Amino acid sequence: MRSVSYVQRVALEFSGSLFPHAICLGDVDNDTLNELVVGDTTGKLFVYKSDETRPWVTCACQGMLTCVGVGDVCNRGKNLVVALGAEGWLYLFDLTPGKTSDPPGHHDVAATAGEEHRPVHKQHILANTKVVLISDIDGDGRNELVVGYTDRVVRAFRWDSTAEGTEHLAGQLVALKKWVLEGQVDSLQVTPGRQGTPELMVSQPGCAYAVLLVTWGSGTPALPDTPPEGSREPSAPRDVIPHQTSGRIHNKNVSTHLVGSLGRGHGAESSGPGLFALCTLDGTLKLMEGPDKLLWSVQVDHQLFALEKLDVTGNGYEEVVACAWDGQTYIIDHNRTVSRFQVDENVRAFCAGLYACKGARNSPCLVYVSFNQKIYVYWDVLLERMESTNLLKVLEAEPGYRPLLQELGVDPDDTSAVRALIHRTLYSPQLPLLPPSPQAPS
Repeated sequence: MRSVSYVQRVALEFSGSLFPHAICLGDVDNDTLNELVVGDTTGKLFVYKSDETRPWVTCACQGMLTCVGVGDVCNRGKNLVVALGAEGWLYLFDLTPGKTSDPPGHHDVAATAGEEHRPVHKQHILANTKVVLISDIDGDGRNELVVGYTDRVVRAFRWDSTAEGTEHLAGQLVALKKWVLEGQVDSLQVTPGRQGTPELMVSQPGCAYAVLLVTWGSGTPALPDTPPEGSREPSAPRDVIPHQTSGRIHNKNVSTHLVGSLGRGHGAESSGPGLFALCTLDGTLKLMEGPDKLLWSVQVDHQLFALEKLDVTGNGYEEVVACAWDGQTYIIDHNRTVSRFQVDENVRAFCAGLYACKGARNSPCLVYVSFNQKIYVYWDVLLERMESTNLLKVLEAEPGYRPLLQELGVDPDDTSAVRALIHRTLYSPQLPLLPPSPQAPS
């Protein structure tokens, strides 16, 4: 295990408190560049753009925000910001240019008239939301909104528009299905199943997970969001398939996080089961291919509370990124090569992904929310390679390496001579590269 150091970072101003899932990265203004969305416990929603330390957009919501998301939740070809509160209020914000109150080209909301952006849709769903997912979970090409609750329930919603073809957003989110789990829900993910079709997965305590079957059809009636007065919510089939990742007995009370659909490289085929990873608070990390194949398992001595995926090498293979409360961050590739990065402060929330911090491009970033009213964004989080190597192998891959050695009079196949030359170059640069040749007797 090697340690890496990242120094390119920006510190954003943030004075509130937040839940672990009230932070995400996404393209909120539909310009292909990602922003950072943060919701706090007072109902404030902040959007940070580029390397500006102050929020670009501020929105006001009712109650404590527990989770946020960015995606095309209304299936209109446009990303919206989704904010969910503990009291059950759901907000949709359209921050596309022309839809906000900011002047064209202006990004400092604090310097505008001081107005906060209003939601384009507000709706009350059941309270005690915990985690949210925007994804196509049934393979029909339309996104659904999946919400996990603190009472071990997961519900799926879909936007039902009442004014098709108009620019104005009119409609509501309609409940599709309810699943009841045995353990607490900490993560919701979609990953390809055996046939390549999407599978909705939810983490379960004890390094376990469950697959939630999506069984609704065109004739399936939607579940009412709120039951009639004086009646209980109608019972629904559970359609929950539990999975344990190994035969080893885990602590059934330890929280588990899940991340799915890990990239397998540029141009990789998507058929067959996908890759997904799990981590637990007691330091267990696992990479799975399908429900039965364990690729690797790693045990660390830190309490892991967040799990993300990120391509840090740029080759299309997404590494597993796990963060601990003390700021220790583990980056593990598909071959179980581990790198670690240490943040100097304790962390209350963490996310990773692509963020346009500087310039006109997205780059891999690590985002930490500390306890000292700061959000630290480490940008351009890149590694040339994950696996360990040595300088000789790196030099041998260069086309001019062998000709240069021959010009210096060193046999490229003489490993001892090459090592001596490199050692002298690195540690004794004041000495000549080669010892002086003996003069011939006169």
